[in-house]
Amino acid sequence: MKAVRFGLRLALFLLAALSLTSPGTAQTTSETWVGSWAAAQQIPEPQNSLSPADMTDMTMREIVHLSIGGTTLRVHLSNAFGTGPLHFTSVHIARPLSPASATIDPASDRALTFSGKSDVTVPAGAEYISDPIAYPVTALSNLAVMFHLDEAPAQETGHPGSRSTTYYMHGDAVSSADMAGAKTVDHWYQISGIDVEAPADAASVIALGDSITDGHASTTNGNDRWTDVLAERLQGSAATRDVGVLNVGIGGNHLLIDGLGPNVLARFDRDVLAQAGVRWLIVFEGVNDLGGLTREGEVSAAEHAQLVERILGVFQQIVMRAHAHGIRVIGATITPYMGSGYYHPGPANEADRQTINAWIRAPGHFDAVLDFDKTVRDPNQPDRLLPAYDCGDHLHPGPAGYRAMGEAVPLSLFAR
Repeated sequence: MKAVRFGLRLALFLLAALSLTSPGTAQTTSETWVGSWAAAQQIPEPQNSLSPADMTDMTMREIVHLSIGGTTLRVHLSNAFGTGPLHFTSVHIARPLSPASATIDPASDRALTFSGKSDVTVPAGAEYISDPIAYPVTALSNLAVMFHLDEAPAQETGHPGSRSTTYYMHGDAVSSADMAGAKTVDHWYQISGIDVEAPADAASVIALGDSITDGHASTTNGNDRWTDVLAERLQGSAATRDVGVLNVGIGGNHLLIDGLGPNVLARFDRDVLAQAGVRWLIVFEGVNDLGGLTREGEVSAAEHAQLVERILGVFQQIVMRAHAHGIRVIGATITPYMGSGYYHPGPANEADRQTINAWIRAPGHFDAVLDFDKTVRDPNQPDRLLPAYDCGDHLHPGPAGYRAMGEAVPLSLFAR
């Protein structure tokens, strides 16, 4: 009898052990968190920052454009560059009536919580993710994020190149249907991402880039960056409808030095590896490094060669770090900028661009290639943008150029 009881206890113990999930072991689930919207964070330049007086006892309403939809979401608050803790007294979400208006549908207003509380203090240098909230959102829809601060941040964190209008006023107006009398600015502050729960095989693609990815010369509140075009196309195919697009471009960004925002390797962990559900990475960087080399005057051939070598080294670092996390890396060729009045490139700059683009196109470096250079260059003057795609500064495409770029991305790259 004792042997029987011992055998029964042993069987029950083994059954219980098998039912437990050890740390680090994934549980079977039908859904996963995937990024639907993101913005790379930086310290806003003086001309793009708000005064401490404006941000004291302030409500801010910011509108973002989602890529994929879901029935449950969570919001990322950012104090990444803050030098002290930042207290959000309340954070709400709602459906805006227009991407270019402060008016929301009051019936859609919902308060977010953080560990069950309506307020949260985000430590300096940190990000904080809200509790999940059941809140159905459709793909390619807009979402308003509202928050109230009692005191201004010690150092602002934001994304100046929002191409989206933000509304702010004094007092706690997070639930106001229309923030009448609010001031406006075309920047985002203190928010960095929206994740949705999606089917288990859903995933996101990150676009890591500079102002051409950030959308310089795109339409304010128009959501017509090349990444927006890609998101539209992904939604148009049943095979890719569960792929989110996260734009982490920063205007003026560099591979090798800090520019407007941290250099690519310095921000890689936060802007790429920390994103939810990332499976692909598009790397479209380098023109600011190339142009910046000779912006103040020509340099030696040795300095040109060293720059090219260092850029290729950073590309290799990006691929190595992404592969370590199971992320497939797609390299995008650098687009023409001859004629740019800001960089005034010469033949040596163009030779550098051609050398780097040849390396990007060569097999064995990236997992796949997007030839944006070929997409937007003028066939008759391949060192220049096609006039129909040029916003006018000979460096950035306009909406037509961004449309061509977004349409040039093969959706087959995102097949599972």
